[in-house]
Amino acid sequence: MTDLPAVFRSAYGAAPTGVWAAPGRVNLIGEHTDYNDGFVLPLAIPYTARAAARRRDDGVLRLHSEQGDGAVTELRVDELAPGTVTGWAQYPAGVVWALREAGHEVGGADFCFDSDVPVGAGLSSSAALECVVAAAYRDLYDLRLDAAELALLAQRAENAFAGVPCGVMDQMASTACAEGGALFLDTRDLSSRQVPLDLAGQGLRLLVIDTRVKHDLGDGAYAELRAGCERAAALLGLPALRDLDLAGLPAALDRLPAELRPLVRHVVTENLRVEQAVAHLDAGELAAIGPILTAGHASLRDDYRVSCPETDLAASAAVEAGALGARMTGGGFGGSVLALVEAEALPQVAAAVTTAFAQAGYATPRTFPVTPAAGARRLA
Repeated sequence: MTDLPAVFRSAYGAAPTGVWAAPGRVNLIGEHTDYNDGFVLPLAIPYTARAAARRRDDGVLRLHSEQGDGAVTELRVDELAPGTVTGWAQYPAGVVWALREAGHEVGGADFCFDSDVPVGAGLSSSAALECVVAAAYRDLYDLRLDAAELALLAQRAENAFAGVPCGVMDQMASTACAEGGALFLDTRDLSSRQVPLDLAGQGLRLLVIDTRVKHDLGDGAYAELRAGCERAAALLGLPALRDLDLAGLPAALDRLPAELRPLVRHVVTENLRVEQAVAHLDAGELAAIGPILTAGHASLRDDYRVSCPETDLAASAAVEAGALGARMTGGGFGGSVLALVEAEALPQVAAAVTTAFAQAGYATPRTFPVTPAAGARRLA
């Protein structure tokens, strides 16, 4: 990645106050449960959005990205409102807007960004960008905000400013994850704990398969799924689908319209899969979560219907080549697959998926292992 302080000086004619980083994430298990008050188990990955920043006291927000067109976007913080900013700049601008809406007396800043989190791959590139801005503003303006509060502000930016009705998992993973562990998060009250994930100690690896199929969660499909879940909960008289357990599932399904039943079945069984995975990790049985991942993918494919031919092929080819389990990770409609693989089988699994994609006429996937990394932090 680039020398951000040097880029900052070139763009703004002065040195930044500091440099911050916030990671992307993969979700081990627990997909589409976060906006249903459910359980999730993400981990941060060693790919980050970085920001060099300096406070301004004139109410001007200036934004430059190494992934952009080279131009500097200039905004006034007192004019920020949903719908006023488009493109990538809406994510950092939305965080500043969310801070001010929450009553924090923050003004402008200069930012230069760089990121190696793949965009559109289901690895939370937008959450990483939001969270690095939140972390920088916390320090630049001496705000007393913990990781959960930063995540909620970043989530509000994405929901209300960028128009994506996501849950809070991505932002919590980016702010609160710790190196060497996965974050067992209850999205109802944001209680969490770090669950040990010593992959190397058990001869295992997590392989990300970026299918290079891009998704846009703002296109309405994600919102429709969330609305369907909320409608189902209302029809069942529940605060959220989190409140329905496996024992009550059959009777509940009988009370619902046919189109809502698969959504409910996925959410209930997925919450159970998270709890099962955590129990195995707590017991040091990492290999045992493989079948849980594969079952999660089947549920996303058949019940929630957010998979696609490329993610289905990546998951099946990985398992056929020796992966202990594999599933789509992220919101769906493309993106990435996560496979749990024995270390010595990593090359053959990656090669098998690449070959399967070539035979199907798909674009060559990008494959890379990931290890649990730290959440948002100041680098300099």
